[in-house]
Amino acid sequence: MVLLQSVFAVAFVGLVRAASVKRQAITTLSSTQIDAFAPFTHFASGAYCNPSTTITWKCGANCDANPDFQPVASGGDGDITQFWYVGFSPSLSTVIVAHQGTDPTQFFADLTDINFFLKPLDPSLFPGIPSSVEAHNGFSREHASTAPGILSAVQQTLSAQGASSVTVVGHSLGAALALLDGVFLRLHLPSSVTVKVIGYGMPRVGNQDFANFVDNRLAGLVTHINNEEDPIPTVPGRFLGFHHVSGEIHIQDSGAWDACPGQDNTSQLCIVGDVPEIFASNLANHDGPYAGITMGC
Repeated sequence: MVLLQSVFAVAFVGLVRAASVKRQAITTLSSTQIDAFAPFTHFASGAYCNPSTTITWKCGANCDANPDFQPVASGGDGDITQFWYVGFSPSLSTVIVAHQGTDPTQFFADLTDINFFLKPLDPSLFPGIPSSVEAHNGFSREHASTAPGILSAVQQTLSAQGASSVTVVGHSLGAALALLDGVFLRLHLPSSVTVKVIGYGMPRVGNQDFANFVDNRLAGLVTHINNEEDPIPTVPGRFLGFHHVSGEIHIQDSGAWDACPGQDNTSQLCIVGDVPEIFASNLANHDGPYAGITMGC
């Protein structure tokens, strides 16, 4: 009996120490680090604006927040194909690719519908990618409809500007498309070009092999920011085989931004631990605010 108690005591101490180590690995961003995301948040928000306004960069507050942006291409109808645009930011020295999100109430219903499934990525769009790397079929289908046009616009802009950086942004469904675009562009652009992804309210996009592939090919270059108790980043569920890539930043109710290391970090300071079940979520958190910026045109 004493031996059994000792075993349990050692196990408990080990769990506490492990939890402590994980908690210590979570770091809080400074105000300067948070402010650095503001231009990209506006770019993601601006993707909700009609392509006729983003191609002229006259889309209101989101365009005004990045006044030196030079648009190159835009597209989508906001229905069958989400809005998107491509251009160059001289002040940030990067090509910007932005994808529109969607109505969170409808999107949540779609993400919890059993009619979606994981499928291998199209090797014609993702050359050389292992067949074990799978993504949400709906996200993949939507991405395929815009990928060639976006690649062409990105290549044109990189050449015209002599640039060596691409940053893909999006919110909600747009964040999922941004992540797929990040992988797609990484496979098609020269290794001298850095490809980054910044997503807001990103759902899970693919399986464990997908998450591992992204973490390997875009190591340290993906950031997905979750606001308070937003349910969208918790679906589709892990029990369905979906896994988040690394790079989570979780905005607390206090307004603090915490960087959560690893995939699907279960700490209560991160989205999985903060929203362990749908009943603990609040869909109103999905659109923000993200440091004062609410998504939408």
